[in-house]
Amino acid sequence: MFYGTGRRKKSIARVRLVEGSGKITINGKDIDEYFGAETLKVIVRQPLTATNTVAKYDVICKVIGGGFTGQAGAIRHGIARALLEANSEYRPILKSNGFLTRDPRMKERKKYGLKKARKAPQFSKR
Repeated sequence: MFYGTGRRKKSIARVRLVEGSGKITINGKDIDEYFGAETLKVIVRQPLTATNTVAKYDVICKVIGGGFTGQAGAIRHGIARALLEANSEYRPILKSNGFLTRDPRMKERKKYGLKKARKAPQFSKR
């Protein structure tokens, strides 16, 4: 069993890789049941596809926080880290595809005097 923690925006994913047939379970649900959009399922499977280990490992994942897109990115990051723990020879492939890099983009804080981070109240000359 191999572990990896992935993060993106406000999402944190704890991923376990177990030798198996390629089943992906997220928060006790199957990937098809958890993610509606096909693009999110593709994002989650990217590290496994790049390393040709789709049918080699079962993925068991607990993910909290954020939205679906952030969660999918966090799971991808966690899977990549767990694969690296399983076999260090995958590092060049995962690194070149950018799966090991933690996406630093976060929500910008709200500033006083503004409605959101950058949105200002309507300006009127008179």
